[in-house]
Amino acid sequence: MHRILVLDDIAQEGIDILEAEANIEYEVRTGLSGEALRSALNEFDGAILRSGVKITAESLEGNTRMRALVRAGVGTDNIDKAASTRRGIVVMNTPAGNTVSTAEHAFALMLALSRNIPAASQSLVEGRWDRKKFMGKQVAGKTLGIVGMGRIGREIASRAIAFEMNVIAFDPFLTDEQAAAIGVNRVATVDEMLPQIDYLTVHTPLTPETKGLIGHAQLEKVKPGLRVVNAARGGIYDINALVEGLNSGKLGGVALDVYEKEPCTDNPLFGMPNVVCTPHLGASTEEAQTQVAVEGIHLLIKYLKTGEIRHSVNVASLDPKTLEELRGYLNVAHRIGLLAAQWHGGGIDQVSITYRGEIASKDTRVVNNALCAGLLERIVDDANIVNSEMLVRERGIELSEEKRHEKGAFSSSITVKVSGGGRTVTAGGAVLGQNMPRLIMLDGYRLESFLDGKLLVFAHNDVPGIIGRVGTIFGSHGVNIAQMAVGREGNAPGGPSIGVLSLDGEVPAEALAEIESIDAVTRVKTIDLPAVGEMPSWLS
Repeated sequence: MHRILVLDDIAQEGIDILEAEANIEYEVRTGLSGEALRSALNEFDGAILRSGVKITAESLEGNTRMRALVRAGVGTDNIDKAASTRRGIVVMNTPAGNTVSTAEHAFALMLALSRNIPAASQSLVEGRWDRKKFMGKQVAGKTLGIVGMGRIGREIASRAIAFEMNVIAFDPFLTDEQAAAIGVNRVATVDEMLPQIDYLTVHTPLTPETKGLIGHAQLEKVKPGLRVVNAARGGIYDINALVEGLNSGKLGGVALDVYEKEPCTDNPLFGMPNVVCTPHLGASTEEAQTQVAVEGIHLLIKYLKTGEIRHSVNVASLDPKTLEELRGYLNVAHRIGLLAAQWHGGGIDQVSITYRGEIASKDTRVVNNALCAGLLERIVDDANIVNSEMLVRERGIELSEEKRHEKGAFSSSITVKVSGGGRTVTAGGAVLGQNMPRLIMLDGYRLESFLDGKLLVFAHNDVPGIIGRVGTIFGSHGVNIAQMAVGREGNAPGGPSIGVLSLDGEVPAEALAEIESIDAVTRVKTIDLPAVGEMPSWLS
């Protein structure tokens, strides 16, 4: 008999499934925290929750029973995934259940801003008839900028097009061809779109790249009167910059549904003219709550009864024996994906993976996922060994696999070719010994380099003194070179070459600029990879 704990109020349809399921016992205990939560989690095999309960490392301390946590929704910020993994607890979410509701709410916020609906309604409540005061703007014919073209971003785009809006989109993985198929125009950077758009909405996770996406510097670039919407994650906009923009007239309106700290009842934007704020209502529809509750309960039951894992954000859908056999390959694939995404640096529409040697005879589907997790890691929340291939395909990226059973210089190797936006890069990796990942090829050049920590990759012409000049620059800036590998075209000097340096520490911007200024250097890029021995949470 499996026992399931319901930690937050969920739709009755989810409870009905639990009632009807044989060999399942359940209890509803809402509002738990502290010791009461820790104790309760140790009484059940699985739990489902929304955003009202926070599962911390302390909540799981001493837990020997809990096997699965399911978030009835997308975000799993309220669950300590590292602590869950250490306890052997699978964390799953329901990524598609609230897509339409969130998109609709973001669009409703945009319309509310355009037509001054909240303020006009309040004026009637207060006994005033102020038609002239609330002159609005129609959205038809205006230009909407969308940052993030995942599920929700694409739903927003389809609605905007139906409202006869022009749509400009930015997403690191969006190509011109994909944008054209959706009916939007792609830009290479957010700053590029700012002078062109009348409205801006964001649909991305909160990452170092997206935090403060609209700040004081961006206010100088926006089209005057820009109206901005955020129904994604608090912190993507700089609140102080929004206040400044409203006061100066740079911004025509602000609509927020999310905040850096929630619940939020005190914010400098609250009460300002041309501001619409709601208390995180994006997924608060009956339909969305029914979908995430039903999907979440099914995830729990299937895992407890059959071991099936879907939409996991922290562990692989593998038995321990298979995972251990593939661990070295999974580590290399993840690192190669991370490197290829950073070296490419633009929109991707094709990914081709080639396995050669012994690994070609294994089931490589999970290795594909590990590589895709690396490709997506810097732009997608919770990309892992379970969901990454699905996320890649959902973004319209064509993924292919080829196996060659003959051995090359290594018993096994993995090569990825990443294409999009008129640029193609290739990267190959292998495992030395039991657990030493190595880069063995980059853009067709054979070499052997470390595949961890901070790397500097520079494409250059193979002329005398180039390596010495690069080394001198790093020496003058106090950056130590731990290892160097160089690959060149053919055996004759003077042709195209590529260098990979493993560095002990960060690269100052001044040093990078000096290297870029060398005539023989054609491209320079710093690459961030996990440290030696460091594994992603889903592989730990």
